[in-house]
Amino acid sequence: MERDRLLLFLQKLTLNRKNVKEMMDANGSRVLVDLLTLAHMHTSRATVPTQSNVIEASPDMWRESEKEWYYGNLEKERRGPFSLVEMKELYDGGTIHIKTRCWAQGLDGWRPLYTIPQLKWCLVASGAAVMNESDLATLILNMLIRICEYYPSRDADGAIVRPLPRAKRLLSEAHCLPHLVQLLLTFDPILVEKVATLLCLVMQDNPCISRLYLTGVFFFIMMYTGSNVLPLANFLKYTHMKQAFRVDDARSTDIMQQSILGHIMPDAMVCYLENYGAEKFAEIFLGEFDTPEAIWSGEMRRLMIEKIAAHLGEFSPRLHSNTRALYQYCPIPAVNYPQLEEELFCSIYYLRHLCDTQHFPNWPIKEPVKLLKDILDAWKQEVEKKPPTMSIDDAYKVLELKAAAGGYDENKIRKAYFRLAQKFHPDKNPDGRDMFEQVNKAYEFLCSKSSKTGAGPDPQNIVLILRSQSILFGRHKDELHPYKYAGYPMLIKTIRMETGDDALFSKPAALLPAATELAYHTVNCSALNAEELRREQGIEYLEEALSRCTAMLGAGSAPGDMVVQVCTHVTKCYAVAAQFEGCRGKILEKPAIVKELCRSLFFKHLTQLCTIAAECVSAFAVDHDLQTRMFEAGALYHLLLFLFNYDYTLDEGGVAKSSDTNQQAVANSLAKLSVWALSRLGGYLSDAHATPHNKSIQTAVEALLTPYLAKKLSDNEPEKLLKILNSNTENPYLIWDNATRAELAEYLEVEQTRKIRTGECDPSYGAVFVFSVHAKELIVGDVFVRIYNEQPSFIIERAKKFTIDLLEYLASQAQYLYSLLQLEKSGKVPDSSTRLRQVEMALEALRNIIQNNPGVEIQCIGQFRLLFCLLRLNGCDRLQQHALEVIASVTKNLECVNDIAASKVLVYLLLLLNSLPVCQLTVIETLYALTSSTMIIKEAVQKGGLLYLLDLFCNSTNPQVREKTAELFAKMLADKLLGPRVRIILAKFLPGIFMDAMRDSPQTAAHMFDGTHENPELIWNESVRHKVMVTIKRMKHEFYNAQLENPDFLWNLSEEMEVIYAEVRGELMIGDVYLRILVSNPGWVLRKPKEFTSELLDKFIALCSSKQVDGETLEAVTQAIVSLFSAQRNLCDQVPGLGHIPLIFEAMACRNGTVSKAAILVTHQLANSESCIQTMAQVESIAPMKLAMKIRKDMIGLACETINKLFQKEQDELVLQAIKAEMVPYLLGLLDGALPDVENPAGTKAQIVKALKAMARSLKFGEQINAMLSKSTVWSQYKEQMHDLFISDTNTAGYLTGAPGMAGYLTQGNSRMPTAVPVAPPEP
Repeated sequence: MERDRLLLFLQKLTLNRKNVKEMMDANGSRVLVDLLTLAHMHTSRATVPTQSNVIEASPDMWRESEKEWYYGNLEKERRGPFSLVEMKELYDGGTIHIKTRCWAQGLDGWRPLYTIPQLKWCLVASGAAVMNESDLATLILNMLIRICEYYPSRDADGAIVRPLPRAKRLLSEAHCLPHLVQLLLTFDPILVEKVATLLCLVMQDNPCISRLYLTGVFFFIMMYTGSNVLPLANFLKYTHMKQAFRVDDARSTDIMQQSILGHIMPDAMVCYLENYGAEKFAEIFLGEFDTPEAIWSGEMRRLMIEKIAAHLGEFSPRLHSNTRALYQYCPIPAVNYPQLEEELFCSIYYLRHLCDTQHFPNWPIKEPVKLLKDILDAWKQEVEKKPPTMSIDDAYKVLELKAAAGGYDENKIRKAYFRLAQKFHPDKNPDGRDMFEQVNKAYEFLCSKSSKTGAGPDPQNIVLILRSQSILFGRHKDELHPYKYAGYPMLIKTIRMETGDDALFSKPAALLPAATELAYHTVNCSALNAEELRREQGIEYLEEALSRCTAMLGAGSAPGDMVVQVCTHVTKCYAVAAQFEGCRGKILEKPAIVKELCRSLFFKHLTQLCTIAAECVSAFAVDHDLQTRMFEAGALYHLLLFLFNYDYTLDEGGVAKSSDTNQQAVANSLAKLSVWALSRLGGYLSDAHATPHNKSIQTAVEALLTPYLAKKLSDNEPEKLLKILNSNTENPYLIWDNATRAELAEYLEVEQTRKIRTGECDPSYGAVFVFSVHAKELIVGDVFVRIYNEQPSFIIERAKKFTIDLLEYLASQAQYLYSLLQLEKSGKVPDSSTRLRQVEMALEALRNIIQNNPGVEIQCIGQFRLLFCLLRLNGCDRLQQHALEVIASVTKNLECVNDIAASKVLVYLLLLLNSLPVCQLTVIETLYALTSSTMIIKEAVQKGGLLYLLDLFCNSTNPQVREKTAELFAKMLADKLLGPRVRIILAKFLPGIFMDAMRDSPQTAAHMFDGTHENPELIWNESVRHKVMVTIKRMKHEFYNAQLENPDFLWNLSEEMEVIYAEVRGELMIGDVYLRILVSNPGWVLRKPKEFTSELLDKFIALCSSKQVDGETLEAVTQAIVSLFSAQRNLCDQVPGLGHIPLIFEAMACRNGTVSKAAILVTHQLANSESCIQTMAQVESIAPMKLAMKIRKDMIGLACETINKLFQKEQDELVLQAIKAEMVPYLLGLLDGALPDVENPAGTKAQIVKALKAMARSLKFGEQINAMLSKSTVWSQYKEQMHDLFISDTNTAGYLTGAPGMAGYLTQGNSRMPTAVPVAPPEP
């Protein structure tokens, strides 16, 4: 057919935009729309399996609705109506022809048959069509879409184009737009999708969009049964809020008033479309949803389609007969969905679903503030709900229907409505507007549920409103915090009315739990709300509700009971309100609030209620008066009992737990909250959680829980406290076991029951409660002293305070201890006194706390007189021992040592060395620490401490005591101020070597005392030892008796007093060295060799310088020097530094032959040291030597050997001295002589020759020496000869007699090697 091919050609031409303009100029748009209407004629299109295909043609529908056509005969008579089939028969029969004027609804007047597209193509046209009607329409729609896309409604910058592009303006005209819209009734998926797309393009920024609804497009779209609804949804999203229709329903929301879909779809679907967009709406529209924001299903969609189809009536079938029929718009009454009859929609949510926290626990709320306002409006409307202004009979009368028993069905009501709506529609009847509105109102009333339900507020709706507000405040506290709640008047009124209702506990809709819950959430949200609640007298009305409900609580009450819920919510509300001072004042004005709160805690099986009540107790604790009120109401009895239901194994077991399924988890949580409440109730916490300090409550808690556990309340670690409470523990702070728990629980249960039933209880509220087991213990500073002594390493939290408490306790026992001292003097010391035992335990605890807590010992300062006086209690050995241990423990602290020194109490410690032998070692160690103070050493010397210690060192049978005593002596000797005095005193009893040995090794000193010795430094044997021991023991005994009677008695030792024994009488002793034994044993390693050498040379010089030379002593000293230097050559190197060499040569120059001889002997030994030779070169040494040789000719041999040693070191200064002293001629003279006084002349001359040759080698003075030698005839005889064979390798040069290493003229004395040090003390 040419038509179809022309369309295909046009379709190609539209690919060029220029052709489109020419086509529009030729009125092509209208022609294309006329052809589009033929799509209604396509009856053989495939049936799409849709979700809800509710529009099905029936034979009756077809016959009733297809007679649409009229024609005029030659007589201008109107004939008809005829159906399209009948018109075809008339045309085929020749009754009508192409020029016959025809008319049908939708045409603008009578028109020839050939100009009417439907009749032209259905009756006149011949040939086979290339495309069916649907394909034809699809092609045209594609062309129109392309044309509209050529002419967008906005420019490149997004600005709206005005006037509207011509292509869209033409399609918006009345003879095009309705027919485009009515293509939706073909329900062809492709056509519907194309039409929706085209309409979106045409309506974009179209001024005509506001009247689009008159085409019925929204009815047609919502009737579509297919699933390709996204283009439709896009169209709806763009247009549904832009329609200029009139709504008289003031109860609808804003969005429902503005949306043309408000009467068709549920509120939630319209809101979904507007809020979430087309795609999300399409998803919901096609699915099954039952959420707070969308309740929609296929059944609801089918119902909507049925309602719209019924509203449209026969219009859809008419299009099959008359494709240009125009829909006459008539508003549809609101569609009522049975699925939503019990729902309350507010803002964009169904409140019943929003309150269903089990299925929708955390449904997101987009605009909480707006939702709250809408809910408050809904609440106001609900409580102000009045009966409808129109009755059913009035509605029937308006619709001109007679009242009928049982009413009319919807079809008859609808037909009556359509008839009257068409009659009085303002477009047809300008004077019928008022009547038209009454008809609409009557129809809507009869179709709404208002005509079926009773009047007045719906309690179920109010419950939903209250609960939804609670959810809103609970989830969006931060967003709602700045706003004051505006619903308190209605809320308080609801609470007041429900509380006063006699049928409160039998109502099907429980308003009071929901109202009290909302009161809690509003107060919890903002301080503004708390103050508003107080001003609205909410505190008082809530108290009335609480009192009425707590009176109904009992053993059979369950958590879900209304009374339990009300008590829970009111208690939570009070807990929050207590944060505000004004609210606390109101609570204080109502004593019943605290009373009912404590009554709630009595019902242990209602764990959730008890948990909330415990939280409320902790909240009330911010006020001191409220603390006292709760204390007097017996809150402690309830809270403490909850602590014993804790199972620490559940928390430590690592097993997942939930309070919903695990009752023990609930009990554990309640126990922790009770600990928290107790902490705040007594004011134990600090910082941000601090509450007023309540001494009365703390006293009671300490009595009931013990001070140790009470202090744990301040740690804010409930798990640790609860674990201790439910375990058996024994430590210095706590004795806690099954018996103590049972005893406390019994007391609490008795008092709790008495308080609830009679209002009376223990007047002290537990402050005087004492555990039976604790009454037998000594408790000092909240510490069980006995247990602490058994566990001394236990950490005491406040060690300093405990130390002070112990000292105060000991001070409080001072009078008793004084009496004990008097009894001790009379010999009547009680051995088993309980009080004495407690003092002993206190001292032991004091020792332990000092030893395990460094620094606390400073607290003893000022108490040492008391502690030292305890040492006098002879006969109370344990007490003395513990007192001593305390003193020993403090001696590490220098301040304590200084205070002890200032107290002048050392005598009591010294007496203990004799009175308590078992503690001698401890006393010595204590003294050792104390002697770091010079004042203590001074006091020890004055009070006979040295005598007591000497007795221990000499007479004790305990090696360790003796060694420690020696160590103590060493420390005292080291004191810079008093050490010399101590040494002097000790030297009166013991040789000095003992003091040095004590310093070096106390153990060696003790062994030395026990051994037998005879060496250069010590002569010691059994006889000497016995004499010393007896002397010291006797002196100590006498002094102890005197000091015991008078502690101030001093030890006075005369200067002349000295223990002298026969073995050392007549011995020459220098520097604590016996010279006789030293000569016999010169290799003895001296303790102080340098000091001894100095003292020995000092003695030598002194003897040489004396006017009356003691020859015997000088000989002994000289012999000792020679022996010492011969055996220990290294000592010679120290002589130059001592300054004795110049003095020796001065003595050598003396005319006394004895002195000269001694000086030569000493010089001979010194010449073995190079350092001594260097010193000799700096002093006048050669001239004195020459003089001594002349005086003692018998010493010429030794002197020449000495001279040879001197000159061999090539010291020019010595050569110069020799030149000046004319030593060279003198030596040449000796070479020339016979040397009759010399024992070995040849050897002596050999020494002289070597000495002269050494002088001749001097670089500085060698020429002078050679010049003098060359003039000598004697020298010529000796200078070429070798004399080494005449010189012995020994120092004595062959003319000295005696043992090796000893001076030749000295005889070896009897020497005795030191005996071995014994490994154990000798037998007594």
